[in-house]
Amino acid sequence: MKRIVYMGTPEYAKVILEAILKDNKFEVTLVLTQPDRPVGRHQELMSPPVKSLALEYNLPILQPQSLKENGIYDAIVDAKPDIIVVAAFGQLLPKNILDIAPCINLHASLLPLYRGASPVQQCLLNGDKYTGITAMLMEEGLDSGPVLAYRYFKIPNDMVVTGLMERLSYDAALLTIEVLKNFDNLIPLPQTGAAATHCRKIQKSDGEVDFSNASEIINKYRAFYGWPGVFLANGLKLSGLEIVDINSKNKAGEILSIENDSIIAGCNKGSIRISSLQAPSKKAMNAKSYLVGRGLKIGDTLI
Repeated sequence: MKRIVYMGTPEYAKVILEAILKDNKFEVTLVLTQPDRPVGRHQELMSPPVKSLALEYNLPILQPQSLKENGIYDAIVDAKPDIIVVAAFGQLLPKNILDIAPCINLHASLLPLYRGASPVQQCLLNGDKYTGITAMLMEEGLDSGPVLAYRYFKIPNDMVVTGLMERLSYDAALLTIEVLKNFDNLIPLPQTGAAATHCRKIQKSDGEVDFSNASEIINKYRAFYGWPGVFLANGLKLSGLEIVDINSKNKAGEILSIENDSIIAGCNKGSIRISSLQAPSKKAMNAKSYLVGRGLKIGDTLI
């Protein structure tokens, strides 16, 4: 039975941890996750999903602000891991922890593409046809370690980030078990550094769009579904978006037609269907009702 120290924080990491816990070939001896954070209007402290699962299994839990805190290194050593598994933990591992045992990271991209904090959103922003999970041996660099295994799949054209994250979590759990069971027979392959790309943490301002390119708006909508969403410079939030065409030339933001409760809006290149609009500090409403309420008609613009 392999002894596992597990490091992870969000739902993605929880799914992976649950797969390990349900397999009788592994014993999780310690869980590390991010500290509880204030969430929502009332700023109530919320436990990370990984912590909630670890509590269900009565596992020892540490929530350090930094892995360099006193006692963290010793606690990991005392847990006597054969392997340390890391999935969306949220901190870089210092060398002294990397040296305790082999550290395996489950990264939600096909490395060396999209090293960094937002690989799932980035593949949608770029309109990629395929994505997947990489299991790699960790080193001091950011997501730069040698690759142990991949799982990949074709991204459905209508899949948004939440659905893609669910699929990646499922695949990451399967890949983790495969890698842990076959670890001694795997030959790590160095990444091709020249092919590496990087992605940063998503900010709210990234959701701002204009009507220059229909494909770019749809890619942002899929990548930022839920948060931060997509919105115009005036704060008008757009949702329920679909591509209509990608090549027509139109006045940016022009209302081209009204179809049931939706509208077709033109872009400099292409056009999109919009089902719902939400003005700042107002409730969302169907796009047709929004136009009626503001006296807008075909030929007017949303910007």
